[in-house]
Amino acid sequence: QLQFVESGGGLVKPGGSLRLSCAASGFSVDAYTIGWFRQAPAKEREGVAQINSGGIFANYVDSVRGRFTISRDNAKNTVYLQLNSLKPEDTGLYFCSAASHYSDNYGLSRFKYWGQGTQVTVSS
Repeated sequence: QLQFVESGGGLVKPGGSLRLSCAASGFSVDAYTIGWFRQAPAKEREGVAQINSGGIFANYVDSVRGRFTISRDNAKNTVYLQLNSLKPEDTGLYFCSAASHYSDNYGLSRFKYWGQGTQVTVSS
């Protein structure tokens, strides 16, 4: 089965940090742009960050720029998202997914191979 397995979420206080991992299962990520997304309760899934296949280019949505860092290790078939200076509004279920090409477009139709997500809760 072709999918991602996300991990690393948890409960953290405002200002805290987490490192999320996204491991590919059944395929190699090295040909794909990888995006991280999140979904808060009763809200639509939204894009957070993208990284191109070679790990050279990355982009972020305004709400996380300067606080989150996306990276990848193609040898480990894994992509990471470092979350720093977390805020309560960062709470949500975080997913990763693959796209054929790199862009700043986070439209869900561009992405495939979704996992179950990992929960991030920021609360005091």
